[in-house]
Amino acid sequence: VTGVQTCALPICMQERSNRVIVTVIGVDKVGIIASVASLLAAANANIVDISQTTLREFFTMIMMVDVEKASISFDELKKRLNAKGDEMGLKIDAQHEDIFKFMHRV
Repeated sequence: VTGVQTCALPICMQERSNRVIVTVIGVDKVGIIASVASLLAAANANIVDISQTTLREFFTMIMMVDVEKASISFDELKKRLNAKGDEMGLKIDAQHEDIFKFMHRV
């Protein structure tokens, strides 16, 4: 197949996705989705897909976010999401889609 690069590492930089997986876990409270979505919008990061559930008092959410046109770096976005999590008493993390896929392969 022409144009497809094979590499020994799980991620080839030229094939790296522009998508990030954001996870949120913690005790449910009003405004979690709004707060995370507002932070992402302020960084010009687009939410492509979202899934959330509440099990009794526990809230979990996973978002796929396109950062191709983001106004800040991935590292800065991750830092801001972590800080928002600390502020809200939640665990918020972000990983590049490629890393997430590699870590969760079957």
